[in-house]
Amino acid sequence: MRIAQTVRELLWKAGYDISHYNPTLHPLTRKIRLLKSCGIDLVLDVGANRGQFALQMRRVFGYAGRIVSFEPLSSAYKALSVNAQGDANWKVMKCALGDKDGEMKINISANSCSSSLLDIMPSHLDLAPSAKYTGTEVTEVRTLDSLMPTISSGNENIYLKMDAQGYESKIMAGARVSLDRIGTIQLEMSLIPLYRGEAPFGEMYALLTEKGYSLVDISATLADERTGQLLQVDGVFRRL
Repeated sequence: MRIAQTVRELLWKAGYDISHYNPTLHPLTRKIRLLKSCGIDLVLDVGANRGQFALQMRRVFGYAGRIVSFEPLSSAYKALSVNAQGDANWKVMKCALGDKDGEMKINISANSCSSSLLDIMPSHLDLAPSAKYTGTEVTEVRTLDSLMPTISSGNENIYLKMDAQGYESKIMAGARVSLDRIGTIQLEMSLIPLYRGEAPFGEMYALLTEKGYSLVDISATLADERTGQLLQVDGVFRRL
């Protein structure tokens, strides 16, 4: 037993771990079962960046249905377009989603993934210096309600994934009609303010439950390595 513990501690120092595999509770297998049980045939990938989520849906979860990815940053959109090449069921659109149609300046972070239409909080930069803004660019902003007739026939079982760096509540405000057609929503939620003006976890949870969704999955996405405090989670909400 002591030898096993010593080996495990050495692996921890190297950034790895060995644990008992429980298919009922393992985050990956649980997510695969969850997605299959939803019967999804249209994924809306909001804040796609280079297409990491869509590629995971294809390669890890085995999803072969339609994906529509939205990405406002020019550099990330270029990489996204390359990744989507050759996939007839994967459409990409260069725009942000929000609560009204128009144009806005988006802040570009050094790590790309933390880019946002909102100002970043000092607490976020203290935790992740690579999130520092290095510039801006003007991007088109559309509401999901204005786009939905062009991307959905109205009969699909839709999975809406939002990774919009604090702009999720604005996206939902622009999807008042569309939400009636969306059965499952995945989104980032902050436990402390990371972007100025974002809706925190409690507010987003209350908003989604008020609209008839139940929290069916949650996973940690950001923590303070100095204190262990959990700062951000990914939640999956579903109409049951």
